[in-house]
Amino acid sequence: MFKRLKQNFPLKYFLGDSQNAIEIQIWCGLIIQLLMLVVQRRISKKWAFSNMVSMIRLYLMSYIDVFKFLNDPNRSWNEVATKPPEIQLDLFT
Repeated sequence: MFKRLKQNFPLKYFLGDSQNAIEIQIWCGLIIQLLMLVVQRRISKKWAFSNMVSMIRLYLMSYIDVFKFLNDPNRSWNEVATKPPEIQLDLFT
């Protein structure tokens, strides 16, 4: 777990100097790692963890269906890209 955290979410510098700021940054890294594991388990195509995280990092601010994109990345962008959702999407359905 810590090896994956160090490789994919490098904490080279901390944004704050206090103990609380450092703990918050570490907890955020652990939460992101847990969410990425959930995504990796839900998709049907097998991705290496670091490759999947890199792809999600690239398209994080795009309105795409992450699960459709990760299942078939060669699909046309128009089929994967969606308009902003009008309702909040469920992660655990």
